[in-house]
Amino acid sequence: MATPRPPRIALPRRVEASTGGATHQASPKPAWLLRTLRRWFDTSAVVEVDEAREDRIDWLRAVPFVAMHLACLGVAWVGVSPIALLVAAALYALRMFALTGFYHRYFSHRSFQTSRTVQFVFATIGASCVQRGPLWWAAHHRQHHRHADTANDPHSPGVHGFLWSHVGWFLTPRNFRTDLSRVPDLAGYPELRWLDRYDIAVPVLLALALYGLGVLLQDIAPQLGTSGGQMLVWGFFVSTIVLFHATVTINSLAHRLGRRRFETKDDSRNNLWLALLTFGEGWHNNHHFFPGSSRQGFRWWEVDLTWYGLKLMAALGLVRGLKPVPAWVLARARY
Repeated sequence: MATPRPPRIALPRRVEASTGGATHQASPKPAWLLRTLRRWFDTSAVVEVDEAREDRIDWLRAVPFVAMHLACLGVAWVGVSPIALLVAAALYALRMFALTGFYHRYFSHRSFQTSRTVQFVFATIGASCVQRGPLWWAAHHRQHHRHADTANDPHSPGVHGFLWSHVGWFLTPRNFRTDLSRVPDLAGYPELRWLDRYDIAVPVLLALALYGLGVLLQDIAPQLGTSGGQMLVWGFFVSTIVLFHATVTINSLAHRLGRRRFETKDDSRNNLWLALLTFGEGWHNNHHFFPGSSRQGFRWWEVDLTWYGLKLMAALGLVRGLKPVPAWVLARARY
């Protein structure tokens, strides 16, 4: 199976413009407001921001994020059913694997190879998590590893505090942008750039599909006790918000709680409970010591569900070249 190579095409001007750091004179307020609202749907829309506000939360841009949390309160009106919980749990598991296996271990660290088709399929599933596009995710994660637990790390709990590392940092103008210079190996794929630019498209389609599924099941299998609204609230909003907060515990808690097997320049730690919650990402000290491995649970007893899933995909011929943990790495372990 051939490893996909990014096509040699020039990046569009609008993509390049969205990554610049220049500060421009403020636009008239109505135009600024329209461009800010446009960024809910098109992340390439540029809004000039004073340097002093680059690291402050953009509350207007954050409205959809806040609204998704409030939508979870809809469980009080739509009720609950076993089928709604099953769908919510299944979508949590599938999307967590897409985030950990592909957004993280593949796009961010290139720890294995796959075809362009599989790359796009899992990029699309990852985009449904409402954690932005694969280029944005990989670019910021590479920045995190380059400057872990320093002032240049956007989500270090030791530097910026728990709440900022958990939910604040990515709501700022500086961190809304995708720096394509950090992901030149990915930026040549137009389909990945499209997912990054219109990062709301896939989540909206998923939400509509879940609502339609609920309506269909209410009509053909009323004994299941579900509805369009119930499937939307549980399958999309609750599942997505739980998925988000589970994912970002690696930013906020895995640099605070747990044990340090390896001496690293950052404060990363191994935590079994976080590893179970995030399909293996909680073995964070392992990962920071040797981020190039496809496996983050370095010992057999360290549960790493994403690693097991990738091994299964390799057996099926969907991925290849899973990078192992070298013997010299294990020899450096303190326990």
